[in-house]
Amino acid sequence: MPLFRSRPQVPDDVLARLELPRGEKVLAAAVDANTGAHVVATTLHLAVVTDRSVALRKPWHLVDAGQWEPQTWTLTVTWVDGSRPGQWTFAPQDTRLPETVHERVQSTVVLSEPLPLTGRRRGRVVIRRDLQTGGLLTQTVLGRGVRGDDPEVAAAVSRVSAYLQEQVGL
Repeated sequence: MPLFRSRPQVPDDVLARLELPRGEKVLAAAVDANTGAHVVATTLHLAVVTDRSVALRKPWHLVDAGQWEPQTWTLTVTWVDGSRPGQWTFAPQDTRLPETVHERVQSTVVLSEPLPLTGRRRGRVVIRRDLQTGGLLTQTVLGRGVRGDDPEVAAAVSRVSAYLQEQVGL
């Protein structure tokens, strides 16, 4: 087995279901030990492919973070919109998926600034790049229990968003 593979090993039927457009390439992949689904990182998306369909396909700018637990070989991915995290377990297998998720998410972050909130409330505003279009967008990521309609939070989001947008010329 070669030390470094130039291309991740993804079955042809999985590639066919992904229907990758011209220019989009598979960077890393692994098989979830619990479901048998293929978790695939491409240049533009994170996808989960089952034996029947593409169960998930999200562009990298919609991924908030990925956390790798090496003792259990588990990757947990959280989403910017706060929806239920994705979690996949990879029995020991040759994959660069955790590193690739980290690199792809980081490649979308242009600027990030925490929100100045009182107490234990947390949040941040992030300027991200859509890797498919190259466009910049502003995202607000609020911590658990922080409400966007709270006047203090809304004012902080407005101030920090304006500051970051000015920094990047939006």
